[in-house]
Amino acid sequence: MKKQAEMPRRLGIIAGGGLLPAKVAAAARAAGRGVFIVGLDGFADPAVLAAWPHEMRRFGAAGRIIASLREHGCQDLVMIGPVRRPSLLDLRPDVEAAKLLARIGRAAFAGDDGLLVAVIRVLTEEGFRVIGAHEIISEAVAPSGVLTAVTPDAQAMADIGRGIQVARLLGSADVGQGCVVQQGLVLAVEAIEGTDAMLARAGALRRDGIGGVLVKLVKPAQDMRADLPTIGPQTVRHAAAAGLRGLAFEAKATILADREACLAAANAAGLFLLGLDPETDEGDLQ
Repeated sequence: MKKQAEMPRRLGIIAGGGLLPAKVAAAARAAGRGVFIVGLDGFADPAVLAAWPHEMRRFGAAGRIIASLREHGCQDLVMIGPVRRPSLLDLRPDVEAAKLLARIGRAAFAGDDGLLVAVIRVLTEEGFRVIGAHEIISEAVAPSGVLTAVTPDAQAMADIGRGIQVARLLGSADVGQGCVVQQGLVLAVEAIEGTDAMLARAGALRRDGIGGVLVKLVKPAQDMRADLPTIGPQTVRHAAAAGLRGLAFEAKATILADREACLAAANAAGLFLLGLDPETDEGDLQ
């Protein structure tokens, strides 16, 4: 007897800012999946989500978010798009959110990666399968090697090597994913403010002479299902405004939000984009 093909699992998307939630939705729909999006108030752009079945919910309404995902038959979940972590005072948790916070425990006061791991665990306990956005939009994952017309020279590679060391230390402490290095000097490290604010700070601190580089890496113990490093056209433009010469990021673990636009912005500004393979490149750059 011929086995009946299984229906694709319906995908729920918990959406932060930017265009990536809609890109994930489009890729899932193209693969035959049903899609429902919960946009987080103050972060997700309703105009970006307008073409998809969705509703907007505040961050602290976890009970309503989970209920909506269940009501729409979502089995798999993706969390995608930048979200600024709210304070507990701003969170105003509903009853279910307060219960979830109790289950998350001390991780609520840990770094972002520790919190996300705890959130994924709780969502799994609630019956959802949490998957990474890179599993849906694999074509957006950065490849290894130089992607642009400009290539990094010896000074840039030395700065990248220094940046890898610093980013690994930051990641081990669950602080951030990136840093800016110029001529061996660490101009800025990424923390809660995010990449764009870090680049603005680095631009104000840049030295005369050869420009620096941005390095972004996955945290050593990071769960690949959430908060992967993301590079978009705006990141490239901000790097150019900060006087940098290029961006280096972990290949196969970084999302290029719009690859063509990223490459166009980098080539127009004379910047390089370099996908690092940590298994083969890191030792050469130390």
